[in-house]
Amino acid sequence: MSQILVVEDDERTSAEIEAALVDNGHMVERVDTGRKAILRAIGGNFDAVILDRMLPGEIDGLGVLASIRAAGVEAPVMILSALSAVDERVKGLKAGGDDYLIKPFEFLELTARLDVLLKRRTGRAVETVLRAGDLELDLLKHVVRRGGQVIELLPREYRLLEYLMQHAGQIVTRTMLFEEVWHYRYDEPTNLIDVHVSKLRRKIEKAGSVSLIQTVRGAGYVLAAPC
Repeated sequence: MSQILVVEDDERTSAEIEAALVDNGHMVERVDTGRKAILRAIGGNFDAVILDRMLPGEIDGLGVLASIRAAGVEAPVMILSALSAVDERVKGLKAGGDDYLIKPFEFLELTARLDVLLKRRTGRAVETVLRAGDLELDLLKHVVRRGGQVIELLPREYRLLEYLMQHAGQIVTRTMLFEEVWHYRYDEPTNLIDVHVSKLRRKIEKAGSVSLIQTVRGAGYVLAAPC
């Protein structure tokens, strides 16, 4: 169970975030000002911080971030902000943020991104071969096999599969794929992700009878190894 600090001055939004995180098995502490956030982040032992960019008073989200990083707090920080311009996102990330989620957002997106941040923090040994059932992806040789049979993938298909396998068992949203695999900001509805996933799925399933890439309606995809 992870300890999450939520820094959000809007009471309704803060309570909804807490409810979503608790539903996903996390413990949550909430504060509503920059000063309180700094004191709790430094004094507590949190696994992650969800931080509103625009906070009332003298210390805004970036001020909080600068202060806690200077104090040696290494917990991953997800910034929440209605400021969607690219330069604002860059400011947040350069200030020490690990992710930047634009308001309004879906709570499923929030929890999925948080799961990724927490997984990164576990400090697992670097893997050179990713596996999901009989599917293998060799990160050093850039070779994909299923049941021992080599699968030829295009570069984008390979990167897409790599990302899905790195987050196996977790819901990966279309926004996450668009930003992490295509390195674009997800603005307008598009079927680009669905088309590429469909092509990737067909190639993988030629070499095996069990479908590994599952669609989660209204959310995205999850790569799940067969039992």
